[in-house]
Formats: sequence, structure tokens, C-alpha cells
Amino acid sequence: MTIHADHPFADPDPDPVRRLRGRLGGAVTLWTAGSGRDRAGLTVTSLMVAGGDPGRVLALLDPDADLTGALEATGRAVVQLLSWRHRQLAEAFAGTAPAPGGAFRTGDFADTEAGPRLVDADSWAAVLLEDARDVGWSRLVTCRLAEVAVGDDPEPLLHRRGRWVRAPAPGGH
Repeated sequence: MTIHADHPFADPDPDPVRRLRGRLGGAVTLWTAGSGRDRAGLTVTSLMVAGGDPGRVLALLDPDADLTGALEATGRAVVQLLSWRHRQLAEAFAGTAPAPGGAFRTGDFADTEAGPRLVDADSWAAVLLEDARDVGWSRLVTCRLAEVAVGDDPEPLLHRRGRWVRAPAPGGH
């Protein structure tokens, strides 16, 4: 074990992969892939970011989800960290709340090469699929981080024991 004098995930750290990993904990993410009528999305909390050059993100996806098929077909996706304001969007993409017209109508998305990106997501990453395999009842995907944007994320959306949790503001109690 190495002990550092400074915080390993401090914002001045120039490594965006370490900064992104430092924000995950119980974070709720939205994975999106595809384009046009073939776009798909899924709320995902079972993931981790692995440091390296390049960094990688590993996630457990529902093998029957449209997102899993779109990711495997296109080889790319966008992973967005959601905020407290995105609770309804998270429910819609999880399939636990109605979304008249489809889940993509619950937010403003910009088309990117990697897939639809939630415009008001503070932190996000474009990923490239490297490997996919069945693990238990899930599909374990390993994706290379192609592009990473790390914002302030003042109110990250967390999920604990089946409920949304509002994280305290930085410096708050």
C-alpha cells in the first residue's frame, strides 16, 4: 500500500481518469449508444473506473437491454454521471417510470460520434468497447476511455438500498 501526502483524487490532479474514478462511489450513470432511431440508453450503477494509459471503465449491463446490443453493435457509447436533478431521467432509462415518447425525451441530448450525450451532464466519458462477456446474469463490458470531461458535479445522484440519495454539497455536513 502506498500512502500519499495529498488526496489521490484532488481536482488539481491532471489525470482525468483518476478524477473520474474518485467521483464514482455509489454514483448513478446513464450509458447511451447508437444514433437516430437506433439509439439506446440504460441507467447503470454497477461500474468502476480503472486507471491506466488509457483508462478503462468496466460495467455490468443487462444482457437483454437495448443499450447492451447497441454498444456491442457500434463499439462505442457515452457514459454520463447523473445529478440529483436527473432523478426522473434515471427512472425513465431504468424502465421504472413512464416516458411518453421515449426516455430520450426526458433530457436534452447532443449527437456525438460515441452516441447521444446528455447536454447538462457535468461529467461524462466517450468509451470504446474492448471486451464483453457473460458474468453471472450480467454482461461485463470493458471499455477504453477515449474522451473524458470532469465537471464540478455539485449534487451527484447516488443510489443506496434501492433509493436515490442526495449527496451533501462539497464542504457541507
